Amino acid sequence: MQITLRAARMNVPLTQKEAADRIGVTVDTVGNWERGKSFPDAWQIKRIEEVYHIRYDNLIFLPRKTL
Repeated sequence: MQITLRAARMNVPLTQKEAADRIGVTVDTVGNWERGKSFPDAWQIKRIEEVYHIRYDNLIFLPRKTL
């Protein structure tokens, strides 16, 4: 089953602030990932897997929108 990063966070359940603290990034970073404005680095993906209890290949990262 594939789910968005936001849905994975909410399933835990964590706020963006709580997720950011556990992953080791800022709230803005988590928000940007969820909106597809930026993407996590390899070490951040590992932390996301641990914090959200989900494998990377089950996550859907939203694409960046181009203007």
